[in-house]
Amino acid sequence: MNYYQTKSKLISGTNYKEVMKKAERSFNKIEKKTKRQPYLRSAYFLKRKVFFNIFWKHLFDKKHAFRMERLRFFDACLELIQKSRNHPTTSENPNNKGEVLHRFYGLTKEKCKFIIQIKEIKRNDKLYLMSIFPS
Repeated sequence: MNYYQTKSKLISGTNYKEVMKKAERSFNKIEKKTKRQPYLRSAYFLKRKVFFNIFWKHLFDKKHAFRMERLRFFDACLELIQKSRNHPTTSENPNNKGEVLHRFYGLTKEKCKFIIQIKEIKRNDKLYLMSIFPS
């Protein structure tokens, strides 16, 4: 596996509210750049847009402890999407043959390993950030 070294640190905070507030601040910067759906352009996918709709729905299905653990990597995730050209591990979604799942591996400034998963829908060629989790 080829890990992308980010310059971002883990989001600091002692409780869920603090971490969520800092992650929302980062997301709001992205959200203000467009009138429609927020997105980032991915270096690996030749500047195609990666949307966040599925990520927030998936995140709020989890308990507070898991959300906080995953949100700590949010800034590093944004940097990885924008700048990484490392090849992900790619597999077809076993539940839906019309989707491809890409897993990118990253390291924060503190050398914490994490993985982000991006879903590509073959039918309309859209990319969605699905999940962030520690490795």
